[in-house]
Amino acid sequence: MAEKAAKIPEPVSDKRSVIYEIVRFLAKIVFGVLMPVKCHHKERLLAEAPYVLIANHQHALDPVVMARYIPKKQIVFLGKKELAVSPLARKILTACHCILVDRHATDMTAMRNCMKAVKMKKILLIFPEGTRHHKGQMEEIENGASLIAMRCGAPIIPIYFDRKLSWFRTTHMYVEEPIPYDDLKEKGINMQTCEEMNDRFRETYRRIIEETKKN
Repeated sequence: MAEKAAKIPEPVSDKRSVIYEIVRFLAKIVFGVLMPVKCHHKERLLAEAPYVLIANHQHALDPVVMARYIPKKQIVFLGKKELAVSPLARKILTACHCILVDRHATDMTAMRNCMKAVKMKKILLIFPEGTRHHKGQMEEIENGASLIAMRCGAPIIPIYFDRKLSWFRTTHMYVEEPIPYDDLKEKGINMQTCEEMNDRFRETYRRIIEETKKN
């Protein structure tokens, strides 16, 4: 008889997985000493959930850095389905609350999981660029990022990493105030308002980069 396949955990649930907690514990060591990160305005991450985080993406461990600074709520984050290179990888990713998404199609399952996360008062992390980019400026934004963010209807908090995580070199992580978008919701969520939201993402990161250069 063929061995029964292991059940893949749900990416959105009330249960905080053992893997997730182990990763958060190790993050304190890794990002405190080995790949040091200084978080600016980390108190903004203690805002009442639910909310949506958006961030520029330069390193595979970026979600772990953010999870380190949010102790009481688990982060549910979007990741491209290509990351699930094997059933084991898929199981580990979903256990760590990763929603695997098809970036090149309308993925309704991923959309429903995002909405579920917000309804359960969790924190949803989206990388609008859809994959890693080594430039700090956010320009190439996937079409679905704004759609998901606005449909969730929660505050959108931007995070900016000033450089790629590196061994023994400090990376600065800036947590900004939420991006206002009530006026866009009033006009309805459609292609035009999603593109307007994309423009707000771009303008926000341009401003953050200019401000950090002055410091």
